[in-house]
Amino acid sequence: MTPMRTERLILRNWEERDRELFHRINSDERVMEFFPFRRDRAAADAKMDEVRAWIDKDGYGFAAAEIAATGECIGFVGLSGTEDIDVLPAGTIEIGWRLAPEFWGKGYVTEASEAWLAYGFETLAVDEIVSFAVAQNHRSTAVMKRLGMTADPTADFDHPGIPDSHSALRRHVLYRLSREDWQARKKAAG
Repeated sequence: MTPMRTERLILRNWEERDRELFHRINSDERVMEFFPFRRDRAAADAKMDEVRAWIDKDGYGFAAAEIAATGECIGFVGLSGTEDIDVLPAGTIEIGWRLAPEFWGKGYVTEASEAWLAYGFETLAVDEIVSFAVAQNHRSTAVMKRLGMTADPTADFDHPGIPDSHSALRRHVLYRLSREDWQARKKAAG
């Protein structure tokens, strides 16, 4: 992927120097509060290699977010297909994020997500981008609302990848943003 620059961030593919942070955000209890698993170092390394390969192939994905001023990787923000979630229509594109806790509450996810929404609607020319989270994940749904996304309770779903042992994490709320709504919001912000 071609790195993207926002006011404070560089959004880029994963690099070898990011492995420790990638492992940390995939094993930290606070970051992974609404996920049924934690990745050990070997599993995190394998997942990072997988995500990096997707980004190389597609030109986008759950990309590393780096603070431009320091070069410090803080987590990921990006777009991804949802092929592994069979309850969503084929071709659905989601926006998602995961940051190390010390970077929460600073507006980084919203800033990076705005760049990814522009990429999705302008470069990929998708008609809609969705986001979803466990219903109790109020931090993530607050970001969705800041991005102008709208809850669609009729599309809430039980995530097929959540095992019975974690049934409290199964129900996911879905938020949507159409290209038309994004364009209108962008024009109004002007």
